[in-house]
Amino acid sequence: MTVPPPPQVPYPPAVPPPPPSGRWRPERVDALPGTEFGLVQLRVEPITSGLAIGSLIAGIGSILASLLVLCFGVAGSSGGWGGWVSGAFTLLSVLVGGGAIALGVVARRQVRTSGQTGQVRFTGAGLGMSGIVCGASGAGIALLSLALTLLLQLSA
Repeated sequence: MTVPPPPQVPYPPAVPPPPPSGRWRPERVDALPGTEFGLVQLRVEPITSGLAIGSLIAGIGSILASLLVLCFGVAGSSGGWGGWVSGAFTLLSVLVGGGAIALGVVARRQVRTSGQTGQVRFTGAGLGMSGIVCGASGAGIALLSLALTLLLQLSA
C-alpha cells in the first residue's frame, strides 16, 4: 500500500519590498566606543508647514472677499446699500488678510528655526511668503474698493 503525499499547504503570497522612496535611509552612523556596534540615525524627510499652507489659503480667501467688496459696492452704489455691504465684506477681507499675514510670519519663523539636531525639518517658506503677499493684497484691494464704492455712492 502506498502512502498518499501530504496535502499542499497554500502559502500566502510574498510581500513585495517597499518602493525606493519608502525605504529607510541612514543619515549617519555613530560608533559606540568600546564596542563593535554603532548607532544608525535615519534620515527624516522634511514636512511642509501647515501654518504656511493655512496662510496661503487665508490669503486667497482675503482676495476673494475683496472681489465681493468691489462687486457689491459697484452694484449697490446707485441703490444706496453698496457702502454698507461693501463695508461688511471689507471688514471680513481685512481680518482674514491680517490672519494670513500673521500665519505667514509665524510659518516663516517655524521654517527658519527648524532642522537643528533632533528636530523635525519644515519646508514652506515660499508658501508662507505667498500667504503674506496674498493677505496684504486682499486687504489692500478691499480698502481701495470700499473707497471707490463710497466715492460712487456719494457722487450719485
